[in-house]
Amino acid sequence: MQKALRHFRKDESGAVFLIEFVILFPLIFGIFLGSIEMSIYSLRQVHLNRGLEDAVRFVRLNTRSDMTHTQIKNLICEKAGNLRNCAETLRLEMITVDPRNFKKLSSDVDCIDQSKPVTPERGFVLGEQHDLMILRACLKFDPMLPTSRLGFKFATDGSGQSAMYAISAFVQEPG
Repeated sequence: MQKALRHFRKDESGAVFLIEFVILFPLIFGIFLGSIEMSIYSLRQVHLNRGLEDAVRFVRLNTRSDMTHTQIKNLICEKAGNLRNCAETLRLEMITVDPRNFKKLSSDVDCIDQSKPVTPERGFVLGEQHDLMILRACLKFDPMLPTSRLGFKFATDGSGQSAMYAISAFVQEPG
């Protein structure tokens, strides 16, 4: 056994493959981890879009009910499914839009920043019958690999969380 181990230790015929492995393994493993990060991000985005669309359908068909920001947020989180800490990290913005005089939405999406003091939600108005509404949801999440190349692309706030948002437009149905 010792003779075989000594022979294995002195043999250098596989050194070329070892160097290739050492160079390529981090690259391939990094691509693998980046694909997992992107898959999880895409999954979160799909769940957020699905929850928002289901909530919009409910709001659109129940025009006469007085719904609050918290009720719609809880409805989105309930319908979305796999969103961790959804109720604590989701912020909604609902505004009435004049279709004949459309103004560009603010590029500054209203999100929760847990490193700053609590701020009230802005622009949350329930529409009347036949009003064109835009509902924008912003969800904060913790990147799986914040130090990866993809993790660096996510803009983070003071608490290290990144944001994703979804937008839906709808017309309030007549009662």
